[in-house]
Amino acid sequence: MTLLVCPLSQVETARALHRPSHLVSLLSPASAAEAWPVADGACLRLAFHDIAEPREGFTAPDTALVARLLDFAAGWDAVRPMLVHCWAGVSRSTAAAFIIACQRAPGRSERDIARALRLAAPYATPNPLLVSLADAALGRAGRMSAAIAEIGRGAETSEGALFELPLK
Repeated sequence: MTLLVCPLSQVETARALHRPSHLVSLLSPASAAEAWPVADGACLRLAFHDIAEPREGFTAPDTALVARLLDFAAGWDAVRPMLVHCWAGVSRSTAAAFIIACQRAPGRSERDIARALRLAAPYATPNPLLVSLADAALGRAGRMSAAIAEIGRGAETSEGALFELPLK
């Protein structure tokens, strides 16, 4: 079971190398239509701003958006990889990957998953609002948010790189 994460600029490379069956695209509501990767298999497009709390004039992630992400991920058979991306591959996509990893391993410690994320991507700074909403949806009683707070802000970068989040 392979969960891949990358920035938008590396989606086509990741697709060529890994042939994912599922693609999760997380971009801004203002992203031009041509910015979204063309669907090649199962694809979920979620448009929201990368904000840590609701703000006037911005589209925040909400419970409906998290439900769509969880439903999509639940339909993944894991025979081929799932690829998750956002604009920079640092915040929205790493949050979504953490959420999917928590969903796929309900008995695994949130701290273990967060530490695996940090090892795989030292720059990962998962969106705390997205994580908080998923924490409630998955009934993790604040442990997902606490685990992300514990790993803290990732190393400064303008763009992440393609990486695999182990789902063991």
